[in-house]
Amino acid sequence: MTSPSRHIDVESRSGRAFAHQMMETLAVPLFVLDRSGRVMLWNHACERLTGVTADNIIGTADHWRCFYTTPRPTLADIMLANSTREQGRQCEHAGSSANGARLTAESWCDMPRVGRKRYLAADASPLYDEEGCLSAVVETLRDLTEEKQAQVALEQLATRDGLTGLANRRCFDDTLLAEWTRAMRARQPLSLLMVDVDHFKAYNDANGHLGGDECLKRIADSVQSEMRANDLVARYGGEEFAVILPNQSLKGAAIVAERIRHRVERLQVPGMAARDQEATPMRQVTVSIGAATALASSDHSASELVAIADAALYRAKHLGRNRIGVPV
Repeated sequence: MTSPSRHIDVESRSGRAFAHQMMETLAVPLFVLDRSGRVMLWNHACERLTGVTADNIIGTADHWRCFYTTPRPTLADIMLANSTREQGRQCEHAGSSANGARLTAESWCDMPRVGRKRYLAADASPLYDEEGCLSAVVETLRDLTEEKQAQVALEQLATRDGLTGLANRRCFDDTLLAEWTRAMRARQPLSLLMVDVDHFKAYNDANGHLGGDECLKRIADSVQSEMRANDLVARYGGEEFAVILPNQSLKGAAIVAERIRHRVERLQVPGMAARDQEATPMRQVTVSIGAATALASSDHSASELVAIADAALYRAKHLGRNRIGVPV
């Protein structure tokens, strides 16, 4: 294939035929748009990738439908739009050499005809005639779906708890620090909930680790279901969860905490009989929650906010569990 920085003799039939044949047989999916944005070439590899045959797409400007469910320009369309603004200037100087500029991008594509999303890397390169004017744009595609999925899986391993799917302790620490800095800068409150499963050790002993794990997963789902889009729920450690509530007052945090407590209670996870003098028989699994809030004028640090919420949690447990504790 002729390099984008080289000139193409568009008047040569043999040259066009050779270039067309070579593009058709390439294993790399590619398509070519003319200067008006219509498909000139759609090779066999592109047919396999998109599920759309060349007969159904050549001569049309509907190539976006092969990749997206709603109108969206391909990289080749963007290059054509950018080049159109400079076309007059380029063509004023006959014989001027093309600069060979290229666009690259990666994104998820809907792939409507195939029926599954694919993560594609695209490269768009301009093709110029002998006068230095844009004659076409060729876009090549690479399917990087498996690589992207592997990358996402690795990222999740680094930031997600393997049992519950919630954010892990590392993610919690990073997010709390970032939200603390943002809240202090924006002069907004930042609230934190510490959620602990009541008598979980006794429950785990009575039901085994598999039963304990299932209990934690159900509670994690219950806590997550009460969150806004910008809230974060993390497994803080063992049977304890932490909830970051940006721009939420202490009163609002207590309301969220009560919703969580009530939702867990409604799960009706069977409890167990007491095995020691301190524990009381539980009809069902419950949680105790400590709430704390930092204000913009607060002299505390992010770690102190955690300590205050922990103290409130301890107070809730001391008062009988299955309740909300707040700072005094």
